Amino acid sequence: MKKNKKKNVLPGFGLSMGITTFYISLVILVPLSMIFIESSKLGWTEFWQIVTSKRMLHAYKISFLTALGAAVLNAIFGFIIAWVLVRYTFPGKRIIDGLIDLPFALPTAVAGIALTTLYAQDGWFGQFFASFGIKIAFTPLGIMIALVFIGLPFVVRMVQPVLENMEHEVEEAANSLGATKRQTFINVIFPEVLPAVLAGFSLAFARGLGEYGSVVFIAGNLPMKTEIVPLMIMTKLEQFDYAGATAIAVIMLMISFICLIIINLLQKWSRKHELHNE
Repeated sequence: MKKNKKKNVLPGFGLSMGITTFYISLVILVPLSMIFIESSKLGWTEFWQIVTSKRMLHAYKISFLTALGAAVLNAIFGFIIAWVLVRYTFPGKRIIDGLIDLPFALPTAVAGIALTTLYAQDGWFGQFFASFGIKIAFTPLGIMIALVFIGLPFVVRMVQPVLENMEHEVEEAANSLGATKRQTFINVIFPEVLPAVLAGFSLAFARGLGEYGSVVFIAGNLPMKTEIVPLMIMTKLEQFDYAGATAIAVIMLMISFICLIIINLLQKWSRKHELHNE
């Protein structure tokens, strides 16, 4: 008797793999390779002078530290928000759940203008902080607030499905064995959610490194103070210095790639640690 073969919706492996490879090459690999090709027009000395100038080093520092700080805040508060949305029922829950995705739909320029208006020294929030001598708009703190705004959905949407799919029986078993709520959270819940938190953190961090639209307004773009790397790339493009812009883009691409590798290794470690504990 002939075994009944399940019909696949997509064609065989060879054709599917060919389509996948072609599409990834067309959309990702070819555009990225053009960055390296364009920057290769510069000599090594000129390339090094551009990417290691004092102004650029400060821009790297601002972009990296603000993106890292925003990603850490989003990892913490994104987890708390996801926990509240999954574990509790309260009036307006669906509205809050829908508002989480607003930064995805809102144009980044609109977000930047709105945040600048709020946190300027005469803004609703800005004037309150100004009374204590704290300036937010046109400072690295303002940049970090903008990155928190655009990065929060990444963490919430990564953690939320994991919390929804967790089996409550495991928590009940831990409680029945005498574990306290803190012990249950640390030893049972958190190891399950950690890979999702790290994934959301990595996405928020990567987005923060390359964010331009929502940051450029609230940053103020003050040389050696609030300039970010994407702004430096745009400045080079406005000067028709395409080779210089791609040189900076190469550095940012390499930094982002290294950061993603490190975070993926952390995720792999957390999964292995979780399996070892089981």
